[in-house]
Amino acid sequence: MSSSFEPSLSTSGVRPPLATADAPSMADTLPSINFGFEDLRNRMAQFTARFDAFIERGRKQVLEERNQFRIGLAELQEDQRMRQRDIEIINLKAQTHEQTLQKEAAEAAEMHTAISSVALERDSRLAKRDRLKQQIEETQNAINQKLEAQKAHARHLDAQSRLNIPELEFWQDYLCLRIEGAGREDRLKFIYSHLLEKDWDTEAWFELGTASRDYEVFHTRPKVDREALERELDLLNEDRDFGAFLKRMRRLLVESLK
Repeated sequence: MSSSFEPSLSTSGVRPPLATADAPSMADTLPSINFGFEDLRNRMAQFTARFDAFIERGRKQVLEERNQFRIGLAELQEDQRMRQRDIEIINLKAQTHEQTLQKEAAEAAEMHTAISSVALERDSRLAKRDRLKQQIEETQNAINQKLEAQKAHARHLDAQSRLNIPELEFWQDYLCLRIEGAGREDRLKFIYSHLLEKDWDTEAWFELGTASRDYEVFHTRPKVDREALERELDLLNEDRDFGAFLKRMRRLLVESLK
């Protein structure tokens, strides 16, 4: 069976008519739809701001809770340390109390022993009493003898000091020297004047300690060489020639001033 082809039916039925410049487009014929993008954008921005604020509040709350937890944990640890320390103190006190009880028991036993020994010692002391009385009498006699010797020595020193006064006055005049107190009973201050020809008012001094047998110099003005000062003190403590020492100290002070 054969069929014939008809060109007019093959293309004319499905091809649209040719478009012209004045004909409307299919997009223009579609209905206009308002999706509300601006409102949606604003709502999303508000949601984002609220969400960020929620996250920030949550983060702050978490930080605060974590800090509170750390503070609470530190307080618990400190409380635990304090309790441990209290326990150690109580244990130490208990040990001390136990040691005290043991010590008191030992002391009680020693006291009983001591009482027994005292009773025995009393008898021996009664026997020694007579001997002690005799020794006391002998000692008193020896003391009286020593007192007499000391009084004689004091009288000798007094006489010697009376002889030393003119000598001291001589050295004061000869060395342009005056003697003053240094604020303490065991110290004297020796002050020299007329040391420099250009300035007779210039003064120099030193403080002498007399607390012990060996003399000591504590302060000088002007400062002098310490080694030279020690040599002068050694010489004084050896020969006890105080006048010569005052003369040498004046020379030493003058050298320091120059």
